[in-house]
Amino acid sequence: MKGTYDKAFENVIRLRVMSILMVNESFDFNSFKEVMKVTDGNLSTHLRKLEKEGFLEVEKTFLGRKPQTNYKATVNGKKAFQAHLDFLESLINENKS
Repeated sequence: MKGTYDKAFENVIRLRVMSILMVNESFDFNSFKEVMKVTDGNLSTHLRKLEKEGFLEVEKTFLGRKPQTNYKATVNGKKAFQAHLDFLESLINENKS
């Protein structure tokens, strides 16, 4: 079987975060929240998990007087996510009748 299953991507929120970051250079916290329709606490828990795994980089800045938190997928994060997608695709293809 091709790819590697990664428990870090078991949760749909973490899957969606990484999917967004695969096609966007970076994405800010409020945009994630708006697109995914999740609470601050729920989102931040999943973002912290991905950061702890080394899959995300976090950059905190100010936009005027407002704090803004931006996230980027790391090289390792992109590789791990692609390996996970390859695993899922392989699993689907293997189970087609």
